[in-house]
Amino acid sequence: MLDARKDPQTVTADGQRVERLIEGVVVRNAVTHEDDRGELSEIFNPAWGVTSEPLVYVYQSMIRPGKLKGWVYHEHQEDRIFLSCGFLKWVLCDLREDSPTYKMINEITMSERNRKLLVIPRRVAHAAQNIGLNDAIFVNMPTRAYDHGNPDKFRIDIDSNAIPYRFESKPGW
Repeated sequence: MLDARKDPQTVTADGQRVERLIEGVVVRNAVTHEDDRGELSEIFNPAWGVTSEPLVYVYQSMIRPGKLKGWVYHEHQEDRIFLSCGFLKWVLCDLREDSPTYKMINEITMSERNRKLLVIPRRVAHAAQNIGLNDAIFVNMPTRAYDHGNPDKFRIDIDSNAIPYRFESKPGW
């Protein structure tokens, strides 16, 4: 007998992802409108109802191919992330002991061909790995402006046992 395992269902017949998300995490697929001039993709619209927090601060970040950023979490802000270019794997871990999804891990892949708005709640640790061949560029619209004197950012070592996840450097499954 072969040493193999059966793949679990990952999408429905109509193409919707089958996954259980960490409590409060929102993943909204973006629509990209293309024509002969180029393309347009909406990043954030309060009318979507993905969060009740206003838009107060926006910045752009870049991750080089094969590199990681994280683990980080925030006590007072949510992150609202939109990938513009490249291929990123976001990994989330729920650190909220009172949450029904405590210690749950989510892997969310985003690409310039499959753009998404990702809302990460407070006290959910997150890290991103560039799994593409080019720089990956994303926009963050946190629910609080960055406080340079007192940052709401807590770092956890990438190999910490506090988070039951290890990034692999090898490609593929």
